[in-house]
Amino acid sequence: MPYIKTRDGTDLYVKDWGSGRPVVLVHGWPLSADSWDAQAMALADAGFRAIAYDRRGFGRSGQPWNGYDYDTLSDDLADVLDQTGAGQDATLIGFSMGGGEVARYMSRHDGKGVIGAGLISSVVPYMLKTEDNPDGVPEETLQSIADGIKKDRYGFFPGFFQDFFGVGFISSPVSSETVDWACQVTNQAGLRGILKCAESFGHTDFRGDLPAFRVPTLIVHGTSDKTVPIDASGRAAAKGISQSQLVEYDGAPHGLTVTESDRFTGDLLTFLGR
Repeated sequence: MPYIKTRDGTDLYVKDWGSGRPVVLVHGWPLSADSWDAQAMALADAGFRAIAYDRRGFGRSGQPWNGYDYDTLSDDLADVLDQTGAGQDATLIGFSMGGGEVARYMSRHDGKGVIGAGLISSVVPYMLKTEDNPDGVPEETLQSIADGIKKDRYGFFPGFFQDFFGVGFISSPVSSETVDWACQVTNQAGLRGILKCAESFGHTDFRGDLPAFRVPTLIVHGTSDKTVPIDASGRAAAKGISQSQLVEYDGAPHGLTVTESDRFTGDLLTFLGR
Protein backbone atom coordinates (compact mmCIF):
# COMPACT_ATOMS: atom_id res chain seq x y z
CA MET A 1 0.00 0.00 0.00
CA PRO A 2 2.31 2.80 -1.18
CA TYR A 3 -0.44 5.45 -0.87
CA ILE A 4 -3.43 6.10 1.33
CA LYS A 5 -6.07 8.76 0.73
CA THR A 6 -7.00 11.08 3.58
CA ARG A 7 -10.52 12.14 4.47
CA ASP A 8 -10.10 15.31 2.39
CA GLY A 9 -8.78 13.39 -0.62
CA THR A 10 -5.03 14.02 -0.24
CA ASP A 11 -2.69 11.18 -1.26
CA LEU A 12 -0.07 10.30 1.35
CA TYR A 13 2.94 8.14 0.50
CA VAL A 14 3.45 5.37 3.07
CA LYS A 15 6.44 3.09 3.73
CA ASP A 16 5.43 -0.06 5.59
CA TRP A 17 8.28 -2.38 6.61
CA GLY A 18 8.27 -5.54 8.69
CA SER A 19 5.56 -7.13 10.78
CA GLY A 20 4.63 -7.16 14.42
CA ARG A 21 3.57 -4.41 16.78
CA PRO A 22 3.26 -1.16 14.79
CA VAL A 23 5.54 1.81 15.32
CA VAL A 24 4.47 4.87 13.34
CA LEU A 25 7.24 7.36 12.58
CA VAL A 26 6.28 10.97 11.86
CA HIS A 27 9.04 12.95 10.19
CA GLY A 28 10.29 16.46 10.79
CA TRP A 29 10.19 19.62 8.72
CA PRO A 30 11.10 19.90 5.87
CA LEU A 31 12.10 16.28 5.21
CA SER A 32 10.22 13.07 4.34
CA ALA A 33 9.70 9.53 5.60
CA ASP A 34 13.14 8.65 4.21
CA SER A 35 14.71 10.46 7.16
CA TRP A 36 13.56 7.53 9.33
CA ASP A 37 15.14 4.77 7.20
CA ALA A 38 17.87 3.77 9.66
CA GLN A 39 15.40 3.42 12.53
CA ALA A 40 12.74 1.78 10.34
CA MET A 41 15.18 -0.93 9.25
CA ALA A 42 16.26 -1.58 12.83
CA LEU A 43 12.64 -1.76 13.98
CA ALA A 44 11.69 -4.22 11.24
CA ASP A 45 14.77 -6.33 11.98
CA ALA A 46 13.78 -6.38 15.67
CA GLY A 47 10.30 -7.72 14.93
CA PHE A 48 8.29 -4.51 14.79
CA ARG A 49 6.22 -3.11 11.96
CA ALA A 50 7.70 0.27 10.99
CA ILE A 51 5.34 2.68 9.23
CA ALA A 52 6.56 6.05 8.00
CA TYR A 53 4.73 8.43 5.70
CA ASP A 54 5.41 11.67 3.86
CA ARG A 55 3.44 14.54 5.39
CA ARG A 56 1.07 16.31 3.00
CA GLY A 57 3.02 18.83 0.94
CA PHE A 58 6.31 16.95 1.34
CA GLY A 59 8.17 14.09 -0.30
CA ARG A 60 6.00 12.00 -2.59
CA SER A 61 2.68 12.96 -1.03
CA GLY A 62 0.11 15.28 -2.56
CA GLN A 63 0.54 19.03 -2.31
CA PRO A 64 -2.89 20.49 -1.56
CA TRP A 65 -3.37 24.20 -0.99
CA ASN A 66 -4.81 23.76 2.51
CA GLY A 67 -4.54 21.44 5.49
CA TYR A 68 -1.23 22.40 7.09
CA ASP A 69 -2.71 23.12 10.51
CA TYR A 70 -2.20 20.55 13.25
CA ASP A 71 -5.85 19.54 13.49
CA THR A 72 -5.77 18.43 9.85
CA LEU A 73 -2.31 16.92 10.17
CA SER A 74 -3.43 14.84 13.15
CA ASP A 75 -6.44 13.71 11.12
CA ASP A 76 -3.96 12.59 8.44
CA LEU A 77 -2.14 10.54 11.07
CA ALA A 78 -5.45 9.00 12.12
CA ASP A 79 -6.15 8.09 8.50
CA VAL A 80 -2.73 6.45 8.17
CA LEU A 81 -3.40 4.37 11.27
CA ASP A 82 -6.82 3.37 10.04
CA GLN A 83 -5.97 2.54 6.45
CA THR A 84 -2.81 0.60 7.26
CA GLY A 85 -4.62 -1.39 9.93
CA ALA A 86 -2.15 -0.14 12.54
CA GLY A 87 -4.73 1.38 14.85
CA GLN A 88 -4.22 -1.04 17.74
CA ASP A 89 -1.26 -1.31 20.14
CA ALA A 90 0.59 1.35 18.15
CA THR A 91 3.48 3.50 19.30
CA LEU A 92 3.70 6.97 17.75
CA ILE A 93 7.14 8.54 17.40
CA GLY A 94 7.35 12.15 16.23
CA PHE A 95 10.55 13.97 15.34
CA SER A 96 10.67 17.78 15.51
CA MET A 97 7.50 19.05 13.81
CA GLY A 98 6.20 15.48 13.91
CA GLY A 99 5.93 15.67 17.67
CA GLY A 100 3.08 18.10 17.15
CA GLU A 101 1.09 15.55 15.16
CA VAL A 102 1.56 13.03 17.95
CA ALA A 103 0.45 15.52 20.63
CA ARG A 104 -2.59 16.67 18.69
CA TYR A 105 -3.55 13.08 17.86
CA MET A 106 -3.46 12.21 21.55
CA SER A 107 -5.88 15.04 22.38
CA ARG A 108 -8.03 15.35 19.26
CA HIS A 109 -8.38 11.58 18.74
CA ASP A 110 -8.12 10.66 22.42
CA GLY A 111 -5.00 8.58 21.77
CA LYS A 112 -7.08 5.88 20.10
CA GLY A 113 -5.12 2.65 19.68
CA VAL A 114 -1.89 4.09 21.12
CA ILE A 115 0.11 2.32 23.83
CA GLY A 116 3.26 4.45 23.72
CA ALA A 117 4.62 7.72 22.34
CA GLY A 118 7.90 9.39 21.57
CA LEU A 119 8.82 13.07 21.20
CA ILE A 120 12.24 13.37 19.57
CA SER A 121 13.80 16.84 19.23
CA SER A 122 10.16 17.83 19.28
CA VAL A 123 8.49 21.24 19.03
CA VAL A 124 6.08 20.21 21.82
CA PRO A 125 4.85 21.93 23.91
CA TYR A 126 5.38 25.48 22.53
CA MET A 127 8.10 27.00 20.40
CA LEU A 128 7.10 30.66 20.36
CA LYS A 129 8.61 33.00 22.95
CA THR A 130 5.88 34.74 24.92
CA GLU A 131 5.55 36.27 28.36
CA ASP A 132 4.48 32.91 29.79
CA ASN A 133 6.95 30.96 27.61
CA PRO A 134 10.21 32.90 28.03
CA ASP A 135 12.48 30.09 26.80
CA GLY A 136 10.85 29.94 23.38
CA VAL A 137 12.03 31.20 19.99
CA PRO A 138 11.43 34.92 19.30
CA GLU A 139 8.86 35.83 16.66
CA GLU A 140 11.54 37.72 14.74
CA THR A 141 13.59 34.53 14.40
CA LEU A 142 10.63 32.58 13.09
CA GLN A 143 9.81 35.38 10.66
CA SER A 144 13.40 35.45 9.41
CA ILE A 145 13.08 31.77 8.49
CA ALA A 146 9.98 32.46 6.41
CA ASP A 147 11.61 35.53 4.82
CA GLY A 148 14.75 33.58 3.92
CA ILE A 149 12.73 30.81 2.29
CA LYS A 150 10.62 33.25 0.31
CA LYS A 151 13.68 35.15 -0.89
CA ASP A 152 15.80 32.12 -1.92
CA ARG A 153 14.69 28.73 -0.63
CA TYR A 154 17.55 26.94 -2.38
CA GLY A 155 20.10 29.25 -0.82
CA PHE A 156 18.48 29.17 2.62
CA PHE A 157 18.38 25.47 3.37
CA PRO A 158 22.10 24.53 3.14
CA GLY A 159 22.81 26.87 6.05
CA PHE A 160 19.71 25.72 7.89
CA PHE A 161 20.81 22.09 7.71
CA GLN A 162 24.30 22.90 8.92
CA ASP A 163 22.73 24.12 12.18
CA PHE A 164 20.26 21.22 12.07
CA PHE A 165 23.12 18.68 12.08
CA GLY A 166 25.53 20.72 14.19
CA VAL A 167 28.07 21.37 11.45
CA GLY A 168 30.74 23.83 12.62
CA PHE A 169 33.98 25.34 11.36
CA ILE A 170 36.15 22.79 13.15
CA SER A 171 34.11 19.62 13.41
CA SER A 172 31.14 18.08 11.66
CA PRO A 173 29.12 15.09 12.87
CA VAL A 174 27.83 14.43 9.34
CA SER A 175 29.30 14.45 5.85
CA SER A 176 28.66 17.22 3.34
CA GLU A 177 26.77 14.61 1.33
CA THR A 178 24.28 14.24 4.20
CA VAL A 179 23.59 17.97 4.11
CA ASP A 180 23.20 17.74 0.33
CA TRP A 181 20.75 14.85 0.74
CA ALA A 182 18.64 16.81 3.20
CA CYS A 183 18.48 19.71 0.75
CA GLN A 184 17.49 17.38 -2.08
CA VAL A 185 14.66 15.89 -0.02
CA THR A 186 13.49 19.38 0.91
CA ASN A 187 13.42 20.32 -2.77
CA GLN A 188 10.68 17.72 -3.27
CA ALA A 189 8.35 19.74 -1.07
CA GLY A 190 5.97 22.42 -2.27
CA LEU A 191 6.62 26.00 -1.20
CA ARG A 192 3.09 26.37 0.20
CA GLY A 193 3.52 23.39 2.51
CA ILE A 194 7.00 24.47 3.60
CA LEU A 195 5.80 27.92 4.64
CA LYS A 196 2.47 26.94 6.18
CA CYS A 197 4.01 24.11 8.20
CA ALA A 198 6.72 26.45 9.49
CA GLU A 199 3.95 28.79 10.59
CA SER A 200 2.12 25.93 12.30
CA PHE A 201 5.00 24.43 14.26
CA GLY A 202 6.28 27.85 15.26
CA HIS A 203 2.97 29.15 16.58
CA THR A 204 0.90 26.17 17.77
CA ASP A 205 0.60 25.91 21.56
CA PHE A 206 0.49 22.24 22.60
CA ARG A 207 0.55 22.86 26.34
CA GLY A 208 -3.14 22.01 26.52
CA ASP A 209 -2.48 18.69 24.73
CA LEU A 210 -0.01 17.36 27.28
CA PRO A 211 -2.58 15.88 29.72
CA ALA A 212 -3.82 13.69 26.84
CA PHE A 213 -0.55 11.72 27.00
CA ARG A 214 -1.77 8.88 29.20
CA VAL A 215 0.80 6.34 27.95
CA PRO A 216 4.53 5.87 28.54
CA THR A 217 6.32 8.59 26.56
CA LEU A 218 9.97 8.74 25.57
CA ILE A 219 11.38 12.25 25.21
CA VAL A 220 14.81 12.63 23.63
CA HIS A 221 16.45 16.00 23.03
CA GLY A 222 19.94 17.33 22.41
CA THR A 223 21.30 19.97 24.78
CA SER A 224 22.90 21.84 21.87
CA ASP A 225 19.77 21.95 19.70
CA LYS A 226 19.83 25.35 17.97
CA THR A 227 16.67 24.66 15.97
CA VAL A 228 14.29 23.74 18.82
CA PRO A 229 15.78 24.83 22.17
CA ILE A 230 15.52 22.13 24.82
CA ASP A 231 14.21 24.30 27.66
CA ALA A 232 11.02 25.29 25.81
CA SER A 233 10.52 21.83 24.35
CA GLY A 234 11.96 18.60 25.71
CA ARG A 235 12.33 19.70 29.31
CA ALA A 236 8.98 21.47 29.37
CA ALA A 237 7.24 18.47 27.79
CA ALA A 238 8.73 16.14 30.38
CA LYS A 239 7.33 18.29 33.18
CA GLY A 240 3.86 18.20 31.64
CA ILE A 241 3.61 14.49 30.73
CA SER A 242 3.14 12.28 33.77
CA GLN A 243 4.50 9.03 32.32
CA SER A 244 7.43 10.56 30.48
CA GLN A 245 11.08 9.60 30.42
CA LEU A 246 13.44 12.41 29.41
CA VAL A 247 16.79 11.44 27.89
CA GLU A 248 19.10 14.35 27.19
CA TYR A 249 21.93 13.91 24.70
CA ASP A 250 24.71 16.17 25.90
CA GLY A 251 26.04 18.33 23.08
CA ALA A 252 23.77 16.80 20.44
CA PRO A 253 22.17 19.00 17.75
CA HIS A 254 18.61 18.95 16.45
CA GLY A 255 19.15 16.16 13.91
CA LEU A 256 20.22 13.59 16.49
CA THR A 257 18.38 10.76 14.72
CA VAL A 258 21.23 11.03 12.21
CA THR A 259 24.16 12.36 14.24
CA GLU A 260 23.49 9.98 17.17
CA SER A 261 21.75 7.34 15.07
CA ASP A 262 23.07 4.21 16.78
CA ARG A 263 22.52 5.55 20.29
CA PHE A 264 19.04 6.81 19.51
CA THR A 265 18.01 3.60 17.77
CA GLY A 266 19.17 1.64 20.79
CA ASP A 267 17.25 3.90 23.17
CA LEU A 268 14.13 3.58 21.01
CA LEU A 269 14.32 -0.22 20.93
CA THR A 270 14.85 -0.31 24.69
CA PHE A 271 11.79 1.85 25.20
CA LEU A 272 9.68 -0.28 22.88
CA GLY A 273 10.78 -3.44 24.66
CA ARG A 274 9.87 -2.13 28.09
